[in-house]
Amino acid sequence: MLNGSREEVRSWITRHLDPLEDADDAARPITSDFDLNPTHLAPDETLKPAAVLVALVEREEGLGVLLTRRSDTLRRHTGQVAFPGGRCDPGETVWQTALREAQEEIGLDRSFVTPIGYLDLYMTTLGYRIVPVIARVAPGFALTLNESEVDAVFEVPLGFLMDQNNVERHSRDWQGMTRHYYAITFGERYIWGVTAGILRNLHDRIYR
Repeated sequence: MLNGSREEVRSWITRHLDPLEDADDAARPITSDFDLNPTHLAPDETLKPAAVLVALVEREEGLGVLLTRRSDTLRRHTGQVAFPGGRCDPGETVWQTALREAQEEIGLDRSFVTPIGYLDLYMTTLGYRIVPVIARVAPGFALTLNESEVDAVFEVPLGFLMDQNNVERHSRDWQGMTRHYYAITFGERYIWGVTAGILRNLHDRIYR
């Protein structure tokens, strides 16, 4: 599917996403950190709304996915690979949040970005309700990192991330329990947890 023309790939991916005008979160499917850990308890507090930008960069050689390495100075998830994103401000749509956070974190000018749809809501163990916003990104942009939040930004070919031969299930002890999660190794980059879970949902959407 990803080997078609740019127009064919664009159309295929867009058809398998929730449309931008579908703003009803209550009706959207949910994936979560608990899918691989059904014996863990989901957070019972009010979930905090957030959004991330799954940026598909349209290179001549194919689509690449923009990912960041979180700064070592952050309080949580230091050094982890993540999508640009964060909490929603009052009155923002989720795609506005995703575009704002990408501009604030890595300097991605929104004039290069065209949102095309949503994935499932993703619920995290820390009480966030994340909407992944999928967007096409035209090449030619320049990035300026907010080093207080992001140490590095890099691209991974979408085909590599969608190849399930590159996806593993790992586990580690967390709060006295064994937690299972998806993980992808790309060179020296280790992509796991929420980021890998969202990528797994993208795979399930476009290949279902």
